[in-house]
Order: sequence, then structure tokens, then C-alpha cells
Amino acid sequence: MGCAPSIHVSQSGVIYCRDSDESNSPHQTTTISQGTAATLHGLFIKTDAADSIPSVLAYQSRHTRTNSRRDRRENSGGHSCIEAETQTSQTSVKKVSATEERIGPMRLTQEPIQVLLVFDKEDSQSDGFWWACDRAGYRCNIARTPESAVECFLDKHHEIIVIDSRHSRYIEAEAVCRSVRATKPAEHTVILAVVPQTQQDQEESSVLPLLNAGFNRRYVENSSVTACYNELIQIEHGEVRSLFKLRACNSVFTALEHCQEAVEITSEDHVIQYVNPAFEKMMGYHKGELIGKELTELPKSDKNRADLLDTINTCIKKGKEWQGIYYARRKTGDSIQQHVKITPVIGQGGKIRHFVSIKKLCSDNNKQVHKTYREDKHIGENSQSESQSLRHKDRRKESVDVRSITSRGSDAPSLQNRRYSSMARIHSMTIEAPITKVINIINSAQENSPVTVAEALDRVLEILRTTELYSPQLGSKDDDPHTNDLVGGLMSDGLRRLSGNEYVFSKNMTHSNSHLVMPVTLNDIPPRIAELLDDEEQWDFNIFELEAATHKRPLTYLGLKIFARFGVCEFLDCTEATMRSWLQVIEANYHASNSYHNSTHAADVLHATAYFLRKERVKGSLDQLDEVAALIAATVHDVDHPGRTNSFLCNAGSELAILYNDTAVLESHHTALAFQLTARDSKCNIFKNTERTQFRTLRQAIIDMVLATEMTRHFEHVNKFVNSINKPMAAIDESSSNSEGSDCECPASIKNSPENRLLIKRMMIKCADVANPCRPLELCIEWAGRISEEYFAQTDEEKRQGLPVVMPVFDRNTCSIPKSQISFIDYFITDMFDAWDAFANLPGLMQNLAENYKYWKTLDEMKCKSLRHPPDL
Repeated sequence: MGCAPSIHVSQSGVIYCRDSDESNSPHQTTTISQGTAATLHGLFIKTDAADSIPSVLAYQSRHTRTNSRRDRRENSGGHSCIEAETQTSQTSVKKVSATEERIGPMRLTQEPIQVLLVFDKEDSQSDGFWWACDRAGYRCNIARTPESAVECFLDKHHEIIVIDSRHSRYIEAEAVCRSVRATKPAEHTVILAVVPQTQQDQEESSVLPLLNAGFNRRYVENSSVTACYNELIQIEHGEVRSLFKLRACNSVFTALEHCQEAVEITSEDHVIQYVNPAFEKMMGYHKGELIGKELTELPKSDKNRADLLDTINTCIKKGKEWQGIYYARRKTGDSIQQHVKITPVIGQGGKIRHFVSIKKLCSDNNKQVHKTYREDKHIGENSQSESQSLRHKDRRKESVDVRSITSRGSDAPSLQNRRYSSMARIHSMTIEAPITKVINIINSAQENSPVTVAEALDRVLEILRTTELYSPQLGSKDDDPHTNDLVGGLMSDGLRRLSGNEYVFSKNMTHSNSHLVMPVTLNDIPPRIAELLDDEEQWDFNIFELEAATHKRPLTYLGLKIFARFGVCEFLDCTEATMRSWLQVIEANYHASNSYHNSTHAADVLHATAYFLRKERVKGSLDQLDEVAALIAATVHDVDHPGRTNSFLCNAGSELAILYNDTAVLESHHTALAFQLTARDSKCNIFKNTERTQFRTLRQAIIDMVLATEMTRHFEHVNKFVNSINKPMAAIDESSSNSEGSDCECPASIKNSPENRLLIKRMMIKCADVANPCRPLELCIEWAGRISEEYFAQTDEEKRQGLPVVMPVFDRNTCSIPKSQISFIDYFITDMFDAWDAFANLPGLMQNLAENYKYWKTLDEMKCKSLRHPPDL
């Protein structure tokens, strides 16, 4: 062999044994045995001979070697991957710990990064990457042959693979990369190609061949440990972490595949991208027949409203979550009723990227689907899916009278699994809405009921889910058209829109108040106005005389007088000047051009509210905060009213209807604008000195009362008041009538209940808002003419713009005002004021109502369509 062999330690700490008289050829280099290696500081002995050394080397800390690891190396046979960590510095052992990553709500634990270096021989470049792994705390393996590289990767599933692509004699880099990419674990691995440096006179080579072979990145040859370290760290913080999070999707899809609820995911253009097995089972389709199809291509059930899909699509395109009931058509052609919840998923750029629909069958549809599924063994061969991601529900239909519904028995464990997915948000709570309990009880009863009973319960469930629980059904079209049109116009949500028709009114928020010359104090009010205000405590107070005396600014003057009488400034800790400025700003934002919904109407409602607050039972049931909130709510309840109904705004696609999703559009706008105007200028901010908690309570009370003036929930509010206030009071009064010293004041149980105080405030402002038929006859006639004129103007504009006419009977050429007043009193006023009178004791109002009704009846019998008797009668 020549001279005695010499021991050589390379710069990287690797030990070589070479014959001193031979060249540096790889085949002329020998290897010290593993046993000898153990005596030389625990390091592995490597040579440059790819065919004479173990095909995979794993570096190990010289300070932490164990006998078990030594045995595993000795039994490795030269071709298996030895499990060990990278060698550390000579002075310390690097402690490698797992890190935590998050993907959405998931918390993931990432083990230390594993790196595989594929180099057929050791050189400064492989040493650079090895030391970089050591510095970063990565676990590192080195493979010397293509076969061992693939074998080691399949054993370890490395996050990063570095392949030498510098024209190696023993490793064809692109072939190795393709071999690794052909394995399943390589889906989440980053592969780096080390390429030679380009000479100055050579053109930069294209990266496409590397990308086509499966490489993610390329690294231009640089043996600097820092350069290698920076490259690996960038890969970890970029691709590796992204791929690590992506791997978690496997568990998410596993959950979707095994969950019992049907799940459908579509693109922003409603192209189906995923359905789970539960969806296939429910609809009778195979996913291969659905994925890639647009929802519009699939058959629809004819049991849904004609305009429902367009309405729902409009809703979810705004990024709003929707849930409700929808009829879908299965592959067999039959329709099934589903609870559907659609959640838009916001992606990059704040745009909607996907829609996720979760569906569950209603009532006994489960039995039907399971039976069909068992009979059809080839469920997935010829199917189409139903467009279920376009469902929408009017949120107002979820309101119920909680006192009129029993809740017993719904806490049984057997009912927990029957709660609908649409109630998922309250599943984790310890309370449950009474209506949910009722539906659960009915569902439970259906399971063991005869067919006729089950069908009847189905109809009950349908009523509970899809109708206004407190709204009486209008009769047929053969009934009085005045009633149908008036009630329909006031109570419908107006979701009948024509494309291209827009109605946008300007928010009257920039009025200049410089022309509103106001007194410095109440003592400076002009004598004529002061004289009129002396009667403001009387129900017969003439608001129209005040309107004329104040040049259509009655709200500010009346507001100053009433607010002073109730001590509002003292309660809010604001000056009279601040209150005066606030009243001016609010009144300036009422539209004087409106014949009815102007500041005079607001002043009239404020007067009625103050009148009610002085009644003993009302006063005894509310505290001062309630009184202040009621007076403020009355003042602002119609601010910036455009003189058009909610239905008109929804049909016209107005800016406000879009902003408030066609739900309580005007009422939401009135409250929002009122607080915006108040906070805009410190000079008129009546809440600026109010303590935060008190302000929040006051604000919520104001918002609740203004929203209560929306007519779509009229019967709900009235029925709740009757059930929660009138009936308990009647029972208490009846029981106390037989005892001495009976108290006429409101019983303590009603007075002290926060829920009942809420109902009282709602009922009070509702009655104040529509008290016109209870005013003296001359005032009643004037208000009837004003509201009719406003409805006439709306009908004229609807015809001009080609919009649906909400109330056709309000045609100025044919309308009978007496008939419209009779319908309004019959349908809305009588029952509500009967209930309010039973609580507040209002004999004068009820007498006015009876006389006014008689007056309108007389005109109607005379076939008179105007407001007054003909002159000759």
C-alpha cells in the first residue's frame, strides 16, 4: 500500500485516512472503521469514495452519543438512515425544541426541521450546509446515492432537501428530484438545487428546467456558512411554514368527510368545488357529477319563492352570513326541506373567495333520504346538486313572544342531537331560546306520532319558522283593498325590486343653523309661542298652531319646554345652551318639504310621549333614565325621513336599503344619524358629560324604542305587551279587588321587571307615533290629509320610475281617505290603544278615537272620498 497511512482532519472536523503516496482520487481513499471512529471524539469517518462509505450519514452530537445509537449504526448495513441530530459546537449542545404554529383556530406543534443533503462527496459546499443546519438547530442527514436519498426521505419525511446540481459524476440532480417528487410525502417538501456559479462571460441559465423537474428554489454555489444558513432560514420561514400549515388541511378535510352535516363549498362565482359524503348521501349525487358545475346549471325546487334566490345572492355577496329554510331537489326529483347556513369566506384583498354552505334536513326528511339511499346503490353515477348556497331569511321572522311559549322538557339529553345547525352559535351556551325548545319538542314528538299527527306538526313547524308569529293573515283579494294595500305597504319588507331603478335621497346633514335665531333662555321665548306652550301638558294641545307660530320649527321650542319640565339637562349634566343647539341640529335634519314626516310630526310624538310619562302607572313603572331615553327617542325617531316608506326604498335599491340589508331601513338610519349628529360637535353633544356605563344604557334604550316604531313587528310588540303586562295586571287587580286598600298603581312585579319596563317603553312610543286618530277631530283630519298626501306623492314617483306600486289605493285621483283611515284604525289602532288604555288609563283618548272613527264611517257611508263633509250637508 506504500507508505503508512496518515490521519487527516478536515476543516469541518471530518477525519480522513489517506495513503501518503497516493493521489486524492476518491477510489484511493480508505475509511477508518466505525469502531475506530468511536475512539476519535465520537465523529463519523467519511471519505470521498461514494461507493465505499455508508450511503447515508447522520451527524450526531459528540456529547450525547448512546450505546443504542451505536448499535443502530453498526446494524444499519450501510443503507438505512441513522437517526441523529446535527453535531453541535465544541463547547455546547444545542437544544432543539418544537415550535407552535397557528392556522385559523388550529394550534399546531412543529417538530425541529429535518434537512436531507444529497451530495455524492464531501466538499466545502456540503460542509457549509451541514454547519448551517447545526447553527439553525435542524436535524440533518447526508445521502451519497440517489437510491439512499429516496430511501432516507421515505423514512424521515424531511422538510428540506438540498441536492447537488453542479454536474456531479454520481448524482443526476433532476432525476433524483423527480424520484422524490413521485412519492406522496414530497407534496409538502421544499427541494433546493445547488447550481454552479456562472462565469462572467456566460449567460445566466434558465430556471425552468429545475422547476419542471420539481425543484422549488435554486441556490448559486456559495460555501459560506452564513449564506447557507440564511438560505435555509428563509426557506423555513417561507415555504416550510406554509407547507406545514397546508398539511393541517388533511385533518380538516378528514373532519369534513366524516361529519354528519352536508357541506358544500363553492367559488365566488358559485362553481362547486367540494361536497362531502354527507352531501352526496343527502342529495343522491356523486361528487364527480357536481364538482366544477355552476349552481345555476342544477335543477331547482319550485317550492321556494320566485325571487328568493336573487334576494339571497344579493345578501351573501355583501359578505353577510345567512341561515334559514330552503327547499332543494334531489337526484330522484323529489324536494326536501333543509336548514341552510351560508358563510362567505373573505380572501386576499378583502374579496369573497368562497361560499361555505352547511345543510341539515328538516323534520322527517331524514327517513326519506335514508330510505332512498339504501335503495339506490349507485348514488353517484348520474347526479346533479341543488343550489343551496343561495338562501336568505328575513331576520325579523325570528322574533317570538317568550312568555307565550312553554320551554319545559327541552333539556333532555335525547333532544341535544336534534338541534339545528342554524342554531350553532348558541350550542355552547347554557341557555336556549324558547322558540328553539318548542321546535325541538315538536321534532321529538313527531318521531313516534301517527302520520296524520306528524303532518299536522309539520304545518305547525312551518308556521313557526316562516311567518310573523304575531301578525294576523290578510284576507283574500276580495276583501277591502284599502286594508290590504295599507297594511301590506306598511308591514311588508318591500323586497320587490326592478333592476336599474335607484332611489337615493340626500342625507340632510349639512344644514346651516345660522338662520335659526333662537332665544338665549326659555324666558326669552316670544310671548305668542310662550302662550301656546302653556297648554303643552294637555292632550288637546294644538301642534299646528305652534308650527305656524315658530315658522315650522316647533320641535326646538317644544323640546326646550318639555326637557326642562322633566329635568333632562340636569340628568345629562349638560347646559341649556347645549340642549338648545342639539334640538336645533336635530330639527334641521328633518325635511320641511315632507307633508307628514317633518319636525312637526316629531314634536307631536314628543308631546304624546311626555303626556304618557305623566300618567301615574307609567310614571310608577319607569325611572328617570327611562323617561330621558323616551323623550330623546321621540325627538329623533324620524330624523332625515325621506317621505317614502321602507318598501319603496327597498324596491328602489336605495343607498340606505343596501346599507341596512333591507331590514328596518329607516328606523336604523334615524338612530344612527341621531348619534352621529350628536357626537359631531361638542357644542351640541348632550351626552359628553354622561358616565360611560350610563350612556351605554341610555343609548340602547333609545335605539330599542326607535326600532320599535317599525311596523313589521307591530303585532309582536302589542301581543307581548298584552301577555306580559295587561293579563298579569288584570289577574292581580281581580285578586286585590276583594281586599281592602287596593292600590291603583302598577304592581311591584311589573314595575321592577326590566323586561316589562322595556315593553312599556316600546308600547308608549308606538302609541305616541300613531296617536293621530286619538287626537281631537280637527287635528285628526289634518294629520290624515298630510299622511295621504305623502302616500300620494310616493305612488306618483313609483309610477314615474316604473317601480312596484306599494299601495295602489293611494292614487290621488281615486283614493278614498275615509276608507284608508277606517282600515288603519281597525287594523292597527283599536287593539293597541285598548291595551295601552288598560295600562295607562286614557279615557279622553279613547273617547276621541270613537268619535273620529264614527266621523270617518259617516263620510264613507256618504261615498265621500275627501276629508270633510260636502258644504251642503
